[in-house]
Amino acid sequence: MSLLEAQNRVLSGMRPTGPLHLGHYHGVLKNWIKLQHEYECMFFVADWHALTTHYDDPKIVENNVWEMVIDWLAAGVNPGSACLFIQSRIPEHAELHLLLSMITPLAWLERVPSFKDQQARLHEKDLSTYGFLGYPLLQSADILIYKAGHVPVGSDQVPHVELTREIARRFNHIYGKDSGFVEMAEIAIKKLGRKNAKMYRELRRDFLEKGVQESLEKAQAMLQGQANISNGDRDRLFGYLDGGGRPILPEPQVQLTQTAVFPGIDGAKMSKSAGNCIGLREDPVSIEKKIKTMTTDSARARRNDVGNPNKCPVFKLHVLYSKDDVKQWVKEGCISAGIGCIDCKKPLTESILTEQKPMLERARQYEENPDLVRSIVAEGCEKARVIAKSTLEDVRQAMGLNYR
Repeated sequence: MSLLEAQNRVLSGMRPTGPLHLGHYHGVLKNWIKLQHEYECMFFVADWHALTTHYDDPKIVENNVWEMVIDWLAAGVNPGSACLFIQSRIPEHAELHLLLSMITPLAWLERVPSFKDQQARLHEKDLSTYGFLGYPLLQSADILIYKAGHVPVGSDQVPHVELTREIARRFNHIYGKDSGFVEMAEIAIKKLGRKNAKMYRELRRDFLEKGVQESLEKAQAMLQGQANISNGDRDRLFGYLDGGGRPILPEPQVQLTQTAVFPGIDGAKMSKSAGNCIGLREDPVSIEKKIKTMTTDSARARRNDVGNPNKCPVFKLHVLYSKDDVKQWVKEGCISAGIGCIDCKKPLTESILTEQKPMLERARQYEENPDLVRSIVAEGCEKARVIAKSTLEDVRQAMGLNYR
């Protein structure tokens, strides 16, 4: 597979630190389900990443790996459309992490915003470990080992992808210009044929001298359509276009996931640590009970007290789940005290249970057949490892470690 083809690949992962909830579904999984029909998607269980904060309680990780995969499948992730695998089953992640650590400045890791933020937030844990400091680099290895072109993240994770881009750029700068790179690139240009060679040089000159991005894109598209050059020559010409070296590790692009904060049953952001979750596969009776006991606007102490929907945690969920006419009914009924809080909660409960019903039905076949889940993951691991091995061969060769 060429570098340009690999740029159609999406990579994303989740840490198996507990049961998934509706916040995960609306914040991550719904996006995965959409992407799997548009890109070549690779979704992985980030069990090594879970150990960076849960190294002292490995059973948390062990018990949640398979349950999380079932949650993915229940939500609608299709193993026929996406590759599902477990990070630690692909040892090439660890080797690339090690090799990249040789060229990554320590200051780059220390400046990642989440490093100090998580140390402060998880102050009860001893996170003064190399694994915790180095986990952004392991994330970079996760992405670069598959040469993924797109990484869907929330705004808080953008610095991690930017770090990955910097690491790829540094690696290509150090190792991408093999001996005689320019001479080999010039030879490769001639293989394009007279007309295409002339077009390549003109487009390259437009980009290097005038910064015309369109010329760069035209040249890349032209190279992709060439059947008379090798993949090595194609990659070399891609690198030569922008004046750099052969892009052994392409820079991934951020695919920003635009999602509102999903509220928990107390109105704060839904999270496992806050204990305010509605589980993805939670029993419907339990969900009804949780919503029935949700706090509302404190001004509505009695049925005939007027309220303010904007101060009510229940209405925050209505915004995400209810149609416009229901939201309008809730607003007017709350402000006028025309409806009570129990009345307000009924359509919300129905919407959540309606959304959950197909998930429970899909989950049942996997819960009753755990071997099927393991088979899906085994197949995904096999596919992922083929790609990872190929990338690592390129990296080893570039670093002078390919002893054959």
